[in-house]
Amino acid sequence: MTDNLISVDSFLAYTIGILVFFVGMRLNRRIGFLRSYNIPEPVTGGIIAALMGLMIYLITGLELAYDLETRDRLLVYFFTAIGINARVTDLFSGGRPLLILLGLTLFYIVFQNIIGVSVATAMGQPPAIGVLVGSASLIGGHGTAIAWAPEIAAEHGVADALEIGVAAATLGLVAASLIGGPIAKILLKRHEISDKPSNGLIVGIAHEKEDTEQLNHISVMAVILVLHIAIIIGFILNTWFQSIGLKLPLFVACLLVAIVMSNTLPRLFPRMHWPARTRALAMVSDFSLGLFIAMSLMGMQLWSIADLAGPLMIILSAQIGATIVFILFVLFPLMGRDYLATVLSAGFAGFSLGATPTAVANMTAVTKSHGPAPLAFIILPLVGAFFVDLTNAVVIQLFLG
Repeated sequence: MTDNLISVDSFLAYTIGILVFFVGMRLNRRIGFLRSYNIPEPVTGGIIAALMGLMIYLITGLELAYDLETRDRLLVYFFTAIGINARVTDLFSGGRPLLILLGLTLFYIVFQNIIGVSVATAMGQPPAIGVLVGSASLIGGHGTAIAWAPEIAAEHGVADALEIGVAAATLGLVAASLIGGPIAKILLKRHEISDKPSNGLIVGIAHEKEDTEQLNHISVMAVILVLHIAIIIGFILNTWFQSIGLKLPLFVACLLVAIVMSNTLPRLFPRMHWPARTRALAMVSDFSLGLFIAMSLMGMQLWSIADLAGPLMIILSAQIGATIVFILFVLFPLMGRDYLATVLSAGFAGFSLGATPTAVANMTAVTKSHGPAPLAFIILPLVGAFFVDLTNAVVIQLFLG
């Protein structure tokens, strides 16, 4: 503790994150509304923890700052597990949905900036603020907002660009976590959609299902060994990517390696037990994703947003409303009006306002209650990992110009 700052180290933050997850799980079990609208357990607990941090600040003036190194490692675990579950046949069968989702996402990057710039201009604010509270902080997330803030501050006269970008990304993450489940519920009810049978969950253990597969410490250790091998190779691949000037998040390289491993090793060694689509892998995936989301939300410093209300909230409200309308009347119909389209709608809500992990958390909450949708967990991370960052950078530059 120094001055008015309480620094929470990585181990303690990890422990608090687990506690926050259990709080969210308990509240979801007790409050039917949260369960009915598919609000993820870590979202419930994470928001409660963030609000408690805000109360501590308002009452005592003390700020909480968490070391989130462990959280970032959990993200790598999760996406590597997604790759282990991926099958080439699924990727081929997902060709058309993948292309449609890609086209809609690229269109929405431009559309999101049009909304931001239009609302900002209408309020007499610099258009650059509209870009910042557009794809830079929403589809782009905290990393993109932080990366572009110095240029927007220097070249476009927005002195508090960094604070605005971080605040918009934070509030967008909260909104993304809360609207995905309700959107899926509306679509399922309105269109009387039922899930299609599948051969297993990509992530998560379904609610109210009987165990049909052995789950013990041996199966979990086997999963962790496979994940670690994929992550080690992925780290080496990512280092090579950086050496040739291609900067991608570590989880992208690990996802690629895991996909290759999962579609070659079982064929080369047919007697080897491969953990794809097993309950052990689903459990590790669920643990990693749930704790990642809980730690991300509990680490929000809501007091830093208080001074940026007004125009920021108006632009964000317009962005949230536009996202809901776009999903209900454009994305869902074009994706096929079926169960896959419903799960992707929940995911797109998380992705367009928050981040890929938020999207996966939304989809996980839906599939736990209504049934698996393996293809959704493959094509959405692919769109988010490979295409969005590059396109977003080009579009942001065009709008700022």
